[in-house]
Amino acid sequence: MSRQIRWHRFPDSEAVAAEAVGRILDAARAAIADQGEFRIVLAGGGTPQRAYESLAEQNADWPHWHIYLGDERCLPRDDAERNSVMIARAWLDRVQVPTRQIHWIAAERGARAAAVEYESVIREALPFDLVLLGMGEDGHTASLFPGHAHDPERLVVPVFQAPKPPPERVSLNYPALNQCRSLLLMATGAAKQAALEGWRDGAALPVNRLHCGSGIDVLMDEAAGARLE
Repeated sequence: MSRQIRWHRFPDSEAVAAEAVGRILDAARAAIADQGEFRIVLAGGGTPQRAYESLAEQNADWPHWHIYLGDERCLPRDDAERNSVMIARAWLDRVQVPTRQIHWIAAERGARAAAVEYESVIREALPFDLVLLGMGEDGHTASLFPGHAHDPERLVVPVFQAPKPPPERVSLNYPALNQCRSLLLMATGAAKQAALEGWRDGAALPVNRLHCGSGIDVLMDEAAGARLE
């Protein structure tokens, strides 16, 4: 295994979520003490949702948090399938992060226009203090899918013909995701076994293009990590 990837296995998805929450809060305290603010990129999907629900119950220095998204689906603003809607309902609507510090992606404007607009937002935010990601069964992360090529100069890219609905999305590109002080990836469920094994073995998967100077911490449950002995 790469020395830059630290694999952490937990009994179940609840334990993965609890570990993620602890790490996020620790990173926030350190960043705020050091620089007066905490810049975090959030993942969509079911795996991180439990962590967000738990974060809503925590005491934190919310006024100093700055929230960004790793990707968004090109759907109407109030569509329940949007990452922003899930994250707001699970967490951000319930805490005191200032609205001006929650940077949603305007994906309802279309993938190209939203990517250009969000790039200017992201450029001002780098480097991130913590990037939180999930991983799909095919090894995709954010909305960076196997077989898709993106301009390596772009921090934010439009995504078309995604292999899962909706087909149009907006995603942070690798040069943005990799500019971070800490990178945390959550993976739960037996369906993730093959992708994690491929990542460990150096397969040509999107997750294998992730890098972080301090290393990557992968939080997985027993079901997902069964092949990583």
